[in-house]
Amino acid sequence: MFPIETAEKIKSMEIRGAGRIARAAAEALRAQALCSKASFPLAFVDEMERAAELLVSTRPTAVSLPNAVHMVMAGIGRAKTVEEARAGVVERADEFIQSSQHAVEKIAEFGARHIRDGDTILTHCNSEVALGCIIEAHRSGKEIEVFATEVRPRNQGLITIRTLNDAGIKTNYIVDSAVRSFINDIDLVIVGADAVTVNGAVVNKIGTSQVAHSAHEARVNVLVAAETYKFAPRTIIGEQIQIEERAAGEVLPDEIARTLPHVTVRNPAFDVTPAEYIDMIVTEQGAIPPQMAYVIIKEYLGWDIGEFHKAFEINTGHIE
Repeated sequence: MFPIETAEKIKSMEIRGAGRIARAAAEALRAQALCSKASFPLAFVDEMERAAELLVSTRPTAVSLPNAVHMVMAGIGRAKTVEEARAGVVERADEFIQSSQHAVEKIAEFGARHIRDGDTILTHCNSEVALGCIIEAHRSGKEIEVFATEVRPRNQGLITIRTLNDAGIKTNYIVDSAVRSFINDIDLVIVGADAVTVNGAVVNKIGTSQVAHSAHEARVNVLVAAETYKFAPRTIIGEQIQIEERAAGEVLPDEIARTLPHVTVRNPAFDVTPAEYIDMIVTEQGAIPPQMAYVIIKEYLGWDIGEFHKAFEINTGHIE
């Protein structure tokens, strides 16, 4: 699938979930590189950069998307010919897709170890890695039960309960606003992430922060499952993660909205959960407390504060 098709499917949420979005973007760049008719390296680079920009613009909050695009585009490097550049993009795309799929498997393995036999688990939204942890625990023979939220307004919870049902896991489906009513029946909260900041705060589907706050009050541990490429390097220099606000029609049908001229519908797709509400982040490199997010950014994404300040000075011209 080519970038323009992939971009439309990501924007419309036909392709959803941070990991799936990242892999789809890598696949789209690979396809673009393979079909490019560019005769000169500069033309190839320009074509690929336009494709990359289109993909990144579709979901501004999902850090996995620009991280994946950055990793794949790095394959162009200092290529002197179109064929060298093409081969570099294809190689990086294949590497990213394979490592991403492997990351989901490793996180499921690590996360399942933190689920005890007899646990009742609450999950919010449709996270591939969070569900991986739950399903792996079930496969290992642990008797577990799950509470899954509906996830308004797009109802991603329906996908979650189908997945859990198909895995043979006893599941309760609840409205988002019922979380606090059931939180005392919960032993562990497991959610995914669209982004993790340098201070360990987690950006995830709207409602996650309320779930984590209720769990914090009830002294229920909150586990976040997130691949390392969901960590946000630019938050080191204070860059804010943009919270996507989606169309009002997802919440209120247009024909009703037209009859309410004084009403504005607000529809943020994500919220930010503070690090103090999170007990552990499980990555493919292992489990860490949220306060160690900087280690992931430095050791596994290859950035440190000095490098970011240097990049900032070069980009802004503020070189002393």
